Amino acid sequence: MGTSFQDQLLKSGLVNKKQVKKAKHQKLTNRKKNQGQKLSPEINKTLQDKLAKEKLNQELNKKLNKEKQRLENLAQVRQFIVTNRLDLDNCDDPYYFAQGKKIKKLFVNEIIAKKLSCGQLGIVKLDDCFEIVPAKVANQIADRDQEALIILHKPEK
Repeated sequence: MGTSFQDQLLKSGLVNKKQVKKAKHQKLTNRKKNQGQKLSPEINKTLQDKLAKEKLNQELNKKLNKEKQRLENLAQVRQFIVTNRLDLDNCDDPYYFAQGKKIKKLFVNEIIAKKLSCGQLGIVKLDDCFEIVPAKVANQIADRDQEALIILHKPEK
């Protein structure tokens, strides 16, 4: 194998050992500084594409996790309402309440009406039906889905 360009310059007397050593040192330090920065355009574009794809995947995962959490909350709300609703079969007194700008009516008995007005019971919406549940359950439902809670009066002290 032939001699290096630096060795040839050294032999010819154009440079001395100190200059060769200094050049090697500068070359090494420049290589360390620029390590990974001066990539070819194709590699740099590939890395940018990869980072953009990872960022997009993270955003999609966040959206999917939020949607999954929302669906879990709705399932929990449904379960709370189904297991804790009161039976209103033999009730004939109307109880009026507001839902948005409309006045709705539920048939309840006197005891349920008093408990609704003092905050011991609450009215929640399941699909298109209104159900009456205890205040503790209504608070748990409100934590998971605020739109499902229709009426829950503050208890009087």
